Amino acid sequence: MIASIQHKDRTLKIDLSMPLDLSIAISPNGPRAWYVDRARIAPVLSGQFTGSIALGGSVNFNDVKFNPHGHGTHTESVGHITKELVSVNDVLKESFFISQLITLQPQAVTEESQWMKKGDAIITKEQLQKSLGDQRPEALVIRTLPNSSDKKSKNYSSTNFPYFTESALAWLAEIDVQHLLVDLPSVDREEDGGWLKAHHAFWKYPGATRTQCTITEFIFVNDEIKDGEYVLNLQTAAFENDAAPSRPVLYSLL
Repeated sequence: MIASIQHKDRTLKIDLSMPLDLSIAISPNGPRAWYVDRARIAPVLSGQFTGSIALGGSVNFNDVKFNPHGHGTHTESVGHITKELVSVNDVLKESFFISQLITLQPQAVTEESQWMKKGDAIITKEQLQKSLGDQRPEALVIRTLPNSSDKKSKNYSSTNFPYFTESALAWLAEIDVQHLLVDLPSVDREEDGGWLKAHHAFWKYPGATRTQCTITEFIFVNDEIKDGEYVLNLQTAAFENDAAPSRPVLYSLL
């Protein structure tokens, strides 16, 4: 199925039968972070009711226990860092965006600061500027190197995974990137004293808060997907929460 999309002064064509799924499903074997246990999916067993056909029941009827931030691909609103609830279900009203996919190798920290320590791996403003050039996409998808398949099952707790500098995400806000998608558990350092400087910079919170913007974490971009421009379809499950499981899908331009 070929779709034609009019975007500003451009007409774009995509093949809806050829989606490039960036999501990692929530499952007991999926990735996790923030010291949460594995996600749990198990049949309801209550009195005379058995929620599993394999166990003799008439229907499969599972409870699912997970944390939106700690298990699998999720999209979050500025409500992640606000006192009041800002539901991602209210923020993400559109689902198709012109996006740019870039691949970056995090750099080693050589000079320590209050927020960065030697041994850390970071993504900097300069890297983003070099990779994007004059591109100003509505959505930016970032694949980090190395890009091994263990990203789909790894326990990231206590690993000090790579993160973004505050100035890097401040620059993305400056050029009006509306939706940021990364293959890391967070855009901030795992242990940063609770400041979440990169989150604050991207949303410009609390000064000039960009309430329409989102951050999606825990994606996975296969190596076969080439850097470049795509149409992004970003869908979230209907949760009244600051974050919800999501399924970002890219479509190549024809």
